Amino acid sequence: MELLKELCLADGISGFEKDVAEIMKRELKKSCDKVDIDSFGNVTGQKGKGKAKIMIAAHMDEVGLMVKNINEKGFISFVKIGGIDDRILLAQRVRIKGKKGAVPGVIGSKPPHLQRKEETEKVMKHDELFIDIGAKDKKDAESKVAVGDQVIFESDYGNLSDDYVYGKAIDDRIGCYALLKVMEKIPDNIDATVYGVATCQEEVGLKGARVAAFRINPDCALAIDTTIAGDTPQIKESESMLRIGDGPAITIAEASGRGLISHPGIRELLINTAKKNRIPYQIDVVEGGMTDGAMIYMTREGIPTGVLSIPCRYIHTPTGVFSMKDLDSSISLLFKAVMEYRL
Repeated sequence: MELLKELCLADGISGFEKDVAEIMKRELKKSCDKVDIDSFGNVTGQKGKGKAKIMIAAHMDEVGLMVKNINEKGFISFVKIGGIDDRILLAQRVRIKGKKGAVPGVIGSKPPHLQRKEETEKVMKHDELFIDIGAKDKKDAESKVAVGDQVIFESDYGNLSDDYVYGKAIDDRIGCYALLKVMEKIPDNIDATVYGVATCQEEVGLKGARVAAFRINPDCALAIDTTIAGDTPQIKESESMLRIGDGPAITIAEASGRGLISHPGIRELLINTAKKNRIPYQIDVVEGGMTDGAMIYMTREGIPTGVLSIPCRYIHTPTGVFSMKDLDSSISLLFKAVMEYRL
């Protein structure tokens, strides 16, 4: 649990994954024969020497913000990095990762007391908001932060219950945790070569997965990520039938088919392995959103790819919620599927 907490609390918006990469490199070295970081920043652990090449991918980056401008009064405007709903931004506490250290800030806006009626009835867009770091003026602010610095949501980590856990960046740090645990469980004498890849920049275009898949050219690939649980108010059953605690989701299609349409052989491998080992699972057809799998399966001549996702509440916000039972089941299913795979 301490490793999982460390991963969730580590800072790393897309393109700034260094802190997370160091954790992944450190942990993969404990179980893998070889670990390296490619020129893009992906961390890859290699285990086994068999003919079949299996790639497991989990992305390291989280959604967040980036400093765009500092005005004369020392207030900061920003852009969004990754898919973030503007409605969750107002009054959030953040940390700007400056060269001299983290600088705390608060996202502010015009207070409701001064807003016109039409202003109170609309969602404030991110470009209407600002970050207040308590600076006296532009010079004072620039002594602490700079344009291009990453901005991280300030969040905590803990338990809602014995099973339900909340935390920052669970998308996809819980996938990174699962990847590490699967690589630990794989025996040294496996008749395959397994590549555990912690990828970069998934949230902004699935970029790291493309680089890693081209480099490895695996015979098959499995992406481990998060997906939307549909067991909260306001989500219709027709939008998502997934429930926290009912097991990981095996994806059939992403983004209404614009993303991954999972390879039939890999899909059946996951389903049959779950049934054989009595591991609970759910089936996911995603209308919006993609995973690394969407890029991996189109690489080179095409790579048979499947996706296993952990249902979560409130992803792409400062605090998500997931089930440890689902995470444990995901690790078991992913490991056993790797062991069952045959060329």
